[in-house]
Amino acid sequence: MIEAEKQQIDFIESSIRGILDRLGVRYDLEFQEGSDGSWFLIKTDEAPLLIGDGGQNLSALNYLVKKITEKKFPEKFPGFLLDINDYQKKKIDEIKDLARMHAQRVRYFKKEAEMRPMNAYERRIVHASLQEYPDITTESRGEGMERRVVIKPLNLV
Repeated sequence: MIEAEKQQIDFIESSIRGILDRLGVRYDLEFQEGSDGSWFLIKTDEAPLLIGDGGQNLSALNYLVKKITEKKFPEKFPGFLLDINDYQKKKIDEIKDLARMHAQRVRYFKKEAEMRPMNAYERRIVHASLQEYPDITTESRGEGMERRVVIKPLNLV
């Protein structure tokens, strides 16, 4: 790891610790880097408070830490995700499984399938996870909160 990356990681960890300390939360913080990107993992008994309803608090925390980091490192913003007790990883796995299930259905019935409305991040997960299927394609349709991924057999394109 080069020195600039270490500085960024230390800064991000410090920012997360600062926020969690102000909230009075007991936690362990760990940094992981892997094939699926960089993660800052928070382990805590107070996960429901930090995750919030449907992950809203976790999304807000992620956004806040990214904005703080982007302000400090505008020239080379590092990509990362925050996770609390593996909530994000489980959610990503669920989205990938759902996408693969829809893809199998599309392959079998040779008809397009629409997934439920998703935010941009979730749609990106679907598009990326289905790139390995040579006989289907994906596209996003709809506007705003109703935007969703449509999976189609390649012969209908």
